[in-house]
Amino acid sequence: MKNYGIIVHGGAWDWPDELDAQKIPDLTHAVTLGRDILARGGSALDAIEQAVNHLEDAPTFEAGTGVPPNRNGVAQLDALIVDGKTHDFGSVAAVERVKNPITLARKVMEETAHCMFVGAGADELARELGIPLIPNIELVDEKSWRAFVERDESVLKPQWGKSQPLSHDTVGAVAIDQNGNVAAATSTSGSPFKPAGRVGDAPLLGSGGFAMNGAGAVSCTGNGENIMRLLLAKYASDKMAEGMTAQQAADAAVAYIGSVYPNPMTGMIIVDSHGNLGFASSTPKIAVAWTDGDSIKTAFRA
Repeated sequence: MKNYGIIVHGGAWDWPDELDAQKIPDLTHAVTLGRDILARGGSALDAIEQAVNHLEDAPTFEAGTGVPPNRNGVAQLDALIVDGKTHDFGSVAAVERVKNPITLARKVMEETAHCMFVGAGADELARELGIPLIPNIELVDEKSWRAFVERDESVLKPQWGKSQPLSHDTVGAVAIDQNGNVAAATSTSGSPFKPAGRVGDAPLLGSGGFAMNGAGAVSCTGNGENIMRLLLAKYASDKMAEGMTAQQAADAAVAYIGSVYPNPMTGMIIVDSHGNLGFASSTPKIAVAWTDGDSIKTAFRA
């Protein structure tokens, strides 16, 4: 197997081509952070957490800093991290005062006896675990807030498959370390101007992400409702357990959801237990970057 590998995504949807160049620096830096950890013999968990932290901090995407609010004007964030070695996970949803929800999700997994926290309870847990709380408005970017204030109907009521001023820029990462351990992470603010309390696939085990040593790790993005209905990340993992490579499993999962739902608007990144990387989507665009060595590559179409 390859010594180590990491692949990250910055969402799958549709956006103008001129925005691709804005996404490249943050995608490549996220991969660089993860690659350097893996190259030193660090864990897949550390690599994906640091990669996703960077993407959460980048206003280019819609996870962590720079997100659109919900229809009540409040940013609510979701995240999931999965450890393929222990088959454990941590998850948070509707978090309102945490800058990096993926770090809180990891603390849920490693420092509590539970797997998932939501809403105000998740924010309170963050404070108890030493994560600073910030004002909610610091999470919202100016463009999104202006659209919310003006009640821009083209943003408030997006049409699936059509280019919109705001896109579904969920972020995620999957990796395999030098010990053969895999891990997955997914973080998002959900769909722009979602109803308050709406939670998509991102923080749900088997939907937004999944990881299991001996099979692989998956992070999904796109239309969360369709992904949830089919437990798409688990489906892709099962295909790898049956012997498919990462790319074969990604293609099979996207074909499967497309056979059930017309225009499912779905994407995913995958690493298998042999260190192969893959990605696929049914969307016009998917933002990905990866490495299984020194060079870093980016792509915006499957």
